[in-house]
Amino acid sequence: MSSQGSSSQASDESAVHVPELGALDMAVARAVAEVRALRRRAREAEERAERIDELLREFADGTQDPAALARRVTELESENEALRARIRRGREGIDQIVARIRFLEDRR
Repeated sequence: MSSQGSSSQASDESAVHVPELGALDMAVARAVAEVRALRRRAREAEERAERIDELLREFADGTQDPAALARRVTELESENEALRARIRRGREGIDQIVARIRFLEDRR
């Protein structure tokens, strides 16, 4: 009888944690999706940087318009700053998720 009582208690405890774990799973899934999006955008930024390197070589060779290059550099700098801001927000979100996980683990 005592083994049934303890298994019933374990079931009750796991039932209490299910909603919290569901919310945690959703938060982790959102964080993973955000990290994937940030990685994709970082790859895109690297590709743009490679194109900029090529443009700089063309500029040095005299085959690229300096004004067009300057506009493109301004655009890319703006995009890079936006990416940096998104990465900061993503890291903050991940830090919050880790703090929640630690809190939930400490409550067990």
